[in-house]
Amino acid sequence: MTDSQQTTLVLGGTGRTGSLVARKLIERGLNARTASRHGADVLFDWDDPPTYARALDGVDRVYLVTPVLRVAYADLVSDFLDRAAGAGVRHVTYLSAYGGEEAPPAVDIRAVELDLLGRGAFTHSILRPAWVMQNFSDQHLPVIEGAITVPTGGGAEAFVDAADIAAVAVETLVAPDAHAGAQYAPTGPQALTVGEVADIIAEAIGRPVTHHDIDADAWIAGAIAAGAVPADYAVMLHWLTGAVVSGKGSRPNDDIEKVTGRPPGTFQDFARRHAHAWTLKVAK
Repeated sequence: MTDSQQTTLVLGGTGRTGSLVARKLIERGLNARTASRHGADVLFDWDDPPTYARALDGVDRVYLVTPVLRVAYADLVSDFLDRAAGAGVRHVTYLSAYGGEEAPPAVDIRAVELDLLGRGAFTHSILRPAWVMQNFSDQHLPVIEGAITVPTGGGAEAFVDAADIAAVAVETLVAPDAHAGAQYAPTGPQALTVGEVADIIAEAIGRPVTHHDIDADAWIAGAIAAGAVPADYAVMLHWLTGAVVSGKGSRPNDDIEKVTGRPPGTFQDFARRHAHAWTLKVAK
């Protein structure tokens, strides 16, 4: 089977990294099949196992994005991977999270990693990216009334562009044998506090932006009360923010350049490209 005949199933195919992965694969002359509950090439619903078969039909590789805003999904993913093996998939690239090897037991990030590590029917690559820059330009960490509200305790994070995560993922899918068993932690080139991020955004849009470093319990309780996340997702938010507060946030490394041959984008570049996202919100 030639590369042009091989098909990659891109789960979360309409999402931040999945849509970019699919587009970049097609640009490289490969077939990409996006899968999601809405707006993708095929319907895929983690809670509807019969949708797995159609998504996997004729697929050689998989970009694995687990259910969003959930912490318990290991059994569903294991069932999917069983079916992937049976369908002849020979490589899976898994979108994990930075520090995924130390994720709380209540969050199934590490369970999925270990599941992949224990399989021999196909190879795998694991991506553990830092917080994505897009968190600040969408609904995750928006600028509201001139402030970004998130608990960090002044800690820093090497925020990474989703496009750079996708670029690494694509390389593992284009040449799976070269990346079999690899574990990459895509990061940006700078470790920034959210206060520094606010300053960069302010410069890009020409308006003041500040960081409101709120108490973590209050911030998480507010997110749950507003319906932004389910109650059991609190453990995930505590883990993600706690790492930054404790000084264990991601730090820059050379994984992106090592895999793609080019350095990761800076937050300054990201802010200039996405300034419209914040100016439009201010205009409203």
